[in-house]
Amino acid sequence: QVQLVESGGGSVQAGGSLRLSCAASRYTYCMGWFRQAPGNDREGVAVINSNGWTSYADSVKGRFTISRDNAKNTLYLQMNSLKLEDTAKYYCAATSGDVCSRYRGYFAYWGQGTQVTVSS
Repeated sequence: QVQLVESGGGSVQAGGSLRLSCAASRYTYCMGWFRQAPGNDREGVAVINSNGWTSYADSVKGRFTISRDNAKNTLYLQMNSLKLEDTAKYYCAATSGDVCSRYRGYFAYWGQGTQVTVSS
């Protein structure tokens, strides 16, 4: 089992920045951030493996940066130039195996989520 605890969500004006953090109880090969807005499916925002390979959704490329500190088992998401459509609950997730992609089905472990609200 892996416990994941997110922090860093909040409210920000459009164009602003937020940094999310996720503390994991142990190492996992692949970790990622997903988000879900009301009425929408949960979508993969960005993922990273332990070697630093990353994958981003097109909607966040150039604005969001995912990173991890393997020594601390901590995952980060730096979000810049935030838009109204980035408003969602953001979830940290980790896989149980050695595959890494933004496919939601690979992720066995999930945090409780942290709300990000972007206003005009």
